Amino acid sequence: MNRDELVAACDRELAVQRFKDYTLNGLQVEGRDRVVRVMTGVTACQALIDEAVAWRADVLLVHHGYFWKNEPVAITGMKRQRIESLLRHDINLLAYHLPLDAHPTLGNNAELARRLGFRVDGCADGELGEGLLWLGSPANPLDAAALATHVGECLARQPLLIESPHGGEIRRVAWCTGGAQDMISAAREAGADAFISGEISERTTHLAREQGIHYLAAGHHATERYGVQALGEWLAKRFSIEHRFVDIDNPA
Repeated sequence: MNRDELVAACDRELAVQRFKDYTLNGLQVEGRDRVVRVMTGVTACQALIDEAVAWRADVLLVHHGYFWKNEPVAITGMKRQRIESLLRHDINLLAYHLPLDAHPTLGNNAELARRLGFRVDGCADGELGEGLLWLGSPANPLDAAALATHVGECLARQPLLIESPHGGEIRRVAWCTGGAQDMISAAREAGADAFISGEISERTTHLAREQGIHYLAAGHHATERYGVQALGEWLAKRFSIEHRFVDIDNPA
């Protein structure tokens, strides 16, 4: 299929115009016009680019691309090497950040809920499909340790658990994948007994303890492996193209 048609389909499906992001969503580096193979991954690091080159991908589709707000604009060093590799092999780079977090069925939050078996009740910060802080409940009430075990088994990575000093059953859960630890106060205000995100900061521990909410840092990479896979599979089925996901492991 034609690259521009594929990009337009992703832009429409993810409603990129709704989001005020701090990076460019969509086509970031232009490659060949014809698309047969799409490789997906979390971050457009050199290791993932090398995999795309070896597989002869036409498109590399990621969650974390380039051109972030306040980063140096000069194309030098590591950035030069990455972009040079893409251009030399005529590979298109597509990246979708907040639109891929928020999508109601293909997004990171939606996929995390599906894999953890959570019922989705809505968002605390907007409509489903636009908001980033999702709310719901586990299949059955459980304590913090049991939730941590469940998350670890589902994501194949044990989360860091900060328990509320009040303990108690977890009936209502909030979650936002990636670096969303500072949404913990909003999660508590929305009535959540536990909040799951990717990262933790020093302050997060005190916020969790003093506000009486359990916090699970399940890994930025670990919580954001799934949206881009779902988008790649959606493209493969819709346009009859090849899709391959490559997981460049990251302990963060």
